Amino acid sequence: MHSVTVETWEEVIRMGGCRFGVERKRWELPFLAQAEELAGLRRVMRLHLELWGLHRVVHPAQICVTELVGNVIKHVGAGTPTCLTVGMKGGHLRIEVSDPDGQALPTLVRASGLEEGGRGVALVDGVAARWGVILRGDSKITWCELATGLDTADGHVDGAQVAKAEALLGLCGLGARVGSSRHNLLSVTEAAEAATGLIADLLHWLRAHGFDIDEALDRAQLQFEAEAEGVA
Repeated sequence: MHSVTVETWEEVIRMGGCRFGVERKRWELPFLAQAEELAGLRRVMRLHLELWGLHRVVHPAQICVTELVGNVIKHVGAGTPTCLTVGMKGGHLRIEVSDPDGQALPTLVRASGLEEGGRGVALVDGVAARWGVILRGDSKITWCELATGLDTADGHVDGAQVAKAEALLGLCGLGARVGSSRHNLLSVTEAAEAATGLIADLLHWLRAHGFDIDEALDRAQLQFEAEAEGVA
């Protein structure tokens, strides 16, 4: 580990932001629009967003995919060939549901009382930052974008613990040095491997100083879960 001054450490902390970048590659999933598929689509959405570190938008994203696909089932027809596409647009999560009907357009209706029509789109409108429809000949794409709290597509939600870890990895010489270009940053996979190695080093330190490793891991897990629940 390179020696650093207090001033350097404080400078790294003040930099903030994501030093390594989180890879969030656009993905798509073709399927047949059927009610039986909705649970699986929600599960796939949750798994992908957790891998992307976007835990806070899992629930609204699941609402959107359920309602957008439900709209296809209701107004285009069950069994319609459909495609779910998910990616980032700046700091927003973008969800697209495409189907081969350019006539049946989703409409926002402020349903009241026992009325059911328009509730699906109203739910999307309530949780999304914006939504719309793109017509492409005899097909369409219904899309919505959710605010994630990120400034960039490869960033992450700020937090004191995350900022401390990013700064520590940088000071260990595993990431970019202060003032360097983003082109020199580690990939998220490389940074994860480096973080795992750092955890192992800390376990060596604890054992060398007579601490119980299993107890330390249990305490760290409890602290992590408590802090994660507090910001969820």
